[in-house]
This record gives sequence, C-alpha cells and structure tokens, in this order.
Amino acid sequence: MSSLKISRAVLTFLALLVIISVVVVFFFSAAKKTTNSSTQLNIVAGEDFWGSLASQLGGSKVNVTSIVTDPNSDPHEYESNTANAREFASANLVILNGAGYDSWGDKLLSASPNPKQKVLNVASLLGKKNGDNPHFWYSPSYVNQVISKIEEDLIGLAPNNSNYFKARYSSLKSNLAAYQERISTIKKQFAGVKVASTEDIFVYLSQAIGLDLISPPAFMEAVAEGNDPPANSVVQFQQQLESGQVKLLVYNTQTITPLTDSIKKLAIAKHIPIVGVSETIEPPNLSFQDWMNNILSEIQKALAKSVVSSKQ
Repeated sequence: MSSLKISRAVLTFLALLVIISVVVVFFFSAAKKTTNSSTQLNIVAGEDFWGSLASQLGGSKVNVTSIVTDPNSDPHEYESNTANAREFASANLVILNGAGYDSWGDKLLSASPNPKQKVLNVASLLGKKNGDNPHFWYSPSYVNQVISKIEEDLIGLAPNNSNYFKARYSSLKSNLAAYQERISTIKKQFAGVKVASTEDIFVYLSQAIGLDLISPPAFMEAVAEGNDPPANSVVQFQQQLESGQVKLLVYNTQTITPLTDSIKKLAIAKHIPIVGVSETIEPPNLSFQDWMNNILSEIQKALAKSVVSSKQ
C-alpha cells in the first residue's frame, strides 16, 4: 500500500474518532442535563404567595410555577387554561388555597388524577371549608402551619434531600420572624384600636394585631364574594366612618366596585388614613415576607398618625 493511501486511511480514522468523540460528549451532556433536571421537583402553586414560600423552602431542588400572580386582576375571577392543565398534570406537588378560593384548581386535578402526586389544600390542612374566610396567608399562625406541611411534603417526595430541606425550612422561619415580630410590635402599640375594611381580607391580620375590626361582617363578606352587601350594612358602615371612631380603613386594591370606591372616598373626606392591601404579591418580584412587611409598615405608620392626631 502506498504512503498516500496510508495517510488517507489514517486521516479517515482520525476523523471518525473526532466524530465519535463529539457524539459521545453530546449524548453524555444531554444525559447529564436530563438527570440534573429530573432531580428537581415540579411544584405548582395556585397563587404566588404560597409559591413564594414553596420556592424558598425548596431552593435549587424545586421548580415552582405560580398560576395567579397578576396584582391588577381579581384572583376570584381567574379562569384556568390548557397551559395550567399541563402544569398541574406534571407537578409532583400542587398547592391550592382551598375554601372555594381556587376551585378552578380542583377541576384541573380531577381532570388528570395522578396517584403519585402530592396535593396540599391549605383550607383542609387548617380545618376550613368552603364559605370560610379564605385569606389564610394573612394569618401568621396559618403561614407557619403551611410551611411546616410543605417541608414535610418535600421530604416525602425527595427523602435524599431531607437535610437540605430542613436547612431551608430553618432559614425561612428566621426570615419570616421579621414580619411576625412587627405584628407583635404593632399589637403592643395599637391593640383595641377601631379599624374598618372593605372586605374580609383583613380579618386574620387584624386579629393577629389585636385591632378591633368593626366594619359590618355582612358587608365585608358580600364584597369578597362579589355580591351586593345588605342595605343596612352599607348604612352602618357609612355611619361608622362618619362618627370618627374608625382610625384606619383597609382597602382591597384588587376588588374594586363603585360601592367600595364610595367607602374609600368617604374615609378620605373624614381624614381617615387608608392602607391598600392586595391578594397577590405586590410588586410581584418581592418575597412573601417582604410583601407582608411592607403592608405592616404602612399599617403601623397610618395608625400612628391617626391615633396621635385624634388625641390632639
């Protein structure tokens, strides 16, 4: 065989080795990537406040998708879509608020049952049912119960990462302590002060702070459910604002109606401080605890201004 033919054979052989090496590296990388991604648990949260907490608990071991995140829309009116259905079907853990707040999520679960999937219904965890006040995330004690259950579910799904999840849980508890300590501080300063709210979103937080929420329950519940409040509750609410006994009005920025707007305008006319609260994290890039802390800071400042001025 001539030297030229040998050289060509060697070159062809070397070229084949290069091609084989590239193919092997490609498939090894792809397999490694698939293996790495498969170690992440897929979590779907009906709302971003639970999603934020789940993400902080799961860290790099989870991929969290929150469905309801828009601070400019009413979460009660959310309608699911096919993308949501796919996300629910592929989730290892689904977190729903429950109590009728996200019934669209229950329908998605029923449409694609998965026996290997964990489902955390917050209302069920707390012993609540449809018709109960669903704004559980505004109660610090409820939040603590929920994160404990999420940690338990994560460990159940990925026991090999139990130490990692326990460390994340400990860190989150420390991070939540700041806003929960602010609640205690406000309670020491303003427990018993009379306040009002356009709907029952503020009930749990007002109870934690020790405030006296005097606005008619029938009014708050009807607005939260998208119904017209009884006429007598409207009159009673207006009289409370006009009498000067209310020191703060809490206003849901995501459930605005002509009636709640008129209540807000009456409070402004009577020089009653107003604090807006939302049902999803606002702004959306904040953590759950920073969102809560901002709301509490506004409440604390408003109460300080109102109570001090009323004593002068």
